[in-house]
Amino acid sequence: MKIVVIGGTGLIGSKLVSNLRQLGHEAVAASPSAGVNAVTGEGLAAALNGAQVVVDVANSPSFEDNAVLAFFEKSTQNLLAAEAEAGVKHHVALSVVGTERLLESGYFRAKMAQEELIKSSAVPYTIVRATQFFEFINSIAYVSTEGQSVRLPSASVQPIVSGDVAEALVEFALAAPANGTVEVAGPDRMGLDELVRRFLHVQQDNREVITDDNARYFGAQLNDQSLVPAGDNPHITSTRFEDWLSSSKA
Repeated sequence: MKIVVIGGTGLIGSKLVSNLRQLGHEAVAASPSAGVNAVTGEGLAAALNGAQVVVDVANSPSFEDNAVLAFFEKSTQNLLAAEAEAGVKHHVALSVVGTERLLESGYFRAKMAQEELIKSSAVPYTIVRATQFFEFINSIAYVSTEGQSVRLPSASVQPIVSGDVAEALVEFALAAPANGTVEVAGPDRMGLDELVRRFLHVQQDNREVITDDNARYFGAQLNDQSLVPAGDNPHITSTRFEDWLSSSKA
């Protein structure tokens, strides 16, 4: 089966392409560096020719409110139009658990706009919402740092390793379209402050994590339901946070 992965050279995309090829599929890693640009439309028609499935894991190069909205709206519109023209049977998009609960943030408003475009399209789809990646914990700490202090709320998170996200995306890409949203999360639930505190400790980073439930998460106020699965049957993966921390992956 020919499966085109938009953002196929990134953190998730490269793993997804590798997994699909190991299963014998023709997985195309589509990205601007490979001559495929969903924002401009460059190379889309050629890349999607003969494809049965498209998986969109691309992310905006800018998180500024207007830029990120323009990225997801334009890229998704172009992608869905090209898929309809090519006869693609399944559009799979990676999104974020809690998107509709985080609309104070321009990034999550943009992800919601992306999801709405997908739902209104004629192309059968599956939206896969994942929780925060282990690999992004350092970025969360960075944007929350003031001097030597990291201010974060104690709101619950259920983070996941990127490799497990890629494996779950393989399953959803090869299955029939859900024409709905599914959720993927890691096995451990803890406070966001504690998550970052443990990470910095293992990294021998002497910044102090201060629990502040008024601290914002990429511009959004959090509670214990904001960043954890809300559905009845989320897909729970196997890699535990402590195991990842103690491995070379950290």
